[in-house]
Amino acid sequence: MEQVRAKKHLGQHFLKEESIAKNIADSLSYSGYSKILEIGPGMGVLTKYLLEKPTETFVIEIDRDSVVYLNTNYPQLAGRIISEDFLKYDLGAFFGQEPFAIIGNFPYNISTQIVFKMLAMRNQIPEFSGMFQKEVAERICEKKGSKTYGILSVLTQAFYEAEYLFTVSEHVFSPPPKVKSGVLRLRRKENYHLPCDEKLFFAVVKTAFNQRRKTLRNSLKTYQLSDNLKEDSIFDLRPEQLSVEQFVALTQKIAANGV
Repeated sequence: MEQVRAKKHLGQHFLKEESIAKNIADSLSYSGYSKILEIGPGMGVLTKYLLEKPTETFVIEIDRDSVVYLNTNYPQLAGRIISEDFLKYDLGAFFGQEPFAIIGNFPYNISTQIVFKMLAMRNQIPEFSGMFQKEVAERICEKKGSKTYGILSVLTQAFYEAEYLFTVSEHVFSPPPKVKSGVLRLRRKENYHLPCDEKLFFAVVKTAFNQRRKTLRNSLKTYQLSDNLKEDSIFDLRPEQLSVEQFVALTQKIAANGV
């Protein structure tokens, strides 16, 4: 069958370099789960290496042409191709309560949304690995004190150990994107339940970074903090100066304040 033509509206850039695909496949540990889900397999350059692993490989692909290609060229995927939009699909209906890993060469235009959906399903996803726009991959793995440290960094690192693995040139894709890519790995922390109200934690982090140039005393005004609490030195800081642990402590303080 003919090659699938990359579609701009789907953010498709097909990886051509086999060694990079193999390295991405090798980045997972394949331990603690028996199923993996690849997002956006395209023509299966990564898929072929996943099928060699000891786990059961499933793929989710919105592009109908790619689904036809995969069905034709990878008969071993029969019954394991989900022809749906990852962001809208109910994975719980497919996997039930079983744990599974996520991997992929992610479309840049939805990559941050993929991470947020993964975080919402963190109880089922012990491991996550894949390729992003380089700046996004770096941001997810960034530590406090950096200008790029933000919402994605804090929320991801609250539950996962984040590791930037390697950079990928734009020239190994068809068509080539305008930016470099970065591959990262997330491994869920052994104790990934926070000692605070997790819903409030998400809200505090997002509210703080929405006005990142302001001190927390000003950016968190909507929480109607008591005068006594606002005297706490943590409120002199800007959000990028706080570690994950400090955001947890901040959430505990706000909760005790009666939010």
